[in-house]
Amino acid sequence: MTVTVHYPDRNQLMTGLAGLIADQLRAALMAKGKATLAVPGGTTPAPFLDALSQADLDWSKVAVMLTDERFVPETSDRSNTRLLRDTLLKNRAAKARLIPFYAAGERPEDVLDQLAAEIAGLLPIDVAVLGMGEDMHTASIFPGADRLSEALDPDGKAILLPMRAPGAMEPRLTLTAQVLRATDHLHLLITGPAKKAALEKAMSMTDVKDAPVRILFDATHPLHVHYAD
Repeated sequence: MTVTVHYPDRNQLMTGLAGLIADQLRAALMAKGKATLAVPGGTTPAPFLDALSQADLDWSKVAVMLTDERFVPETSDRSNTRLLRDTLLKNRAAKARLIPFYAAGERPEDVLDQLAAEIAGLLPIDVAVLGMGEDMHTASIFPGADRLSEALDPDGKAILLPMRAPGAMEPRLTLTAQVLRATDHLHLLITGPAKKAALEKAMSMTDVKDAPVRILFDATHPLHVHYAD
């Protein structure tokens, strides 16, 4: 099931979503004494992450990971981890535990097992916020990617996969469909008419390989889409 929430403007979207995510993390902390949060990279969610960084909750018991990462060190301007440190992992949220999606190596395959092993102990994810590209990819599950079928497999065993795709400047590491679909609270953050049109197109399509964001539509729990022009 998919529930769409429209906001009057982007500022209210970012602050409203931050408040909702904070409430869901508090509920997980009360229920289990710990929580796992997955968030997207890119510049669009930066104001949301800034707002969330100020949430009053026990961040020392929250593990934070990306949904995907470019295979570049944090010194790179293209590092989502670097952006995450600048936006979320400050203020109250500076106490959160960052789960790495990068380790030094020639190829992502060289460090895949060590990265996946740490993630495995934190599943299922309590709260995940994802983005979507105009090509209808989500995380780094791109149409035409080299390991697309494996990443989309709802019964697959992989937690984290390397991904290479047309138009992607470097290899990526991404959470797989089966991990994302099992999230307790699943959110999709999009802004602007182009992405709204892309989402509507994805909803009308049938082949998930052409519109990977469709993996979220029939996840274990409802998908909440948060949108503002």
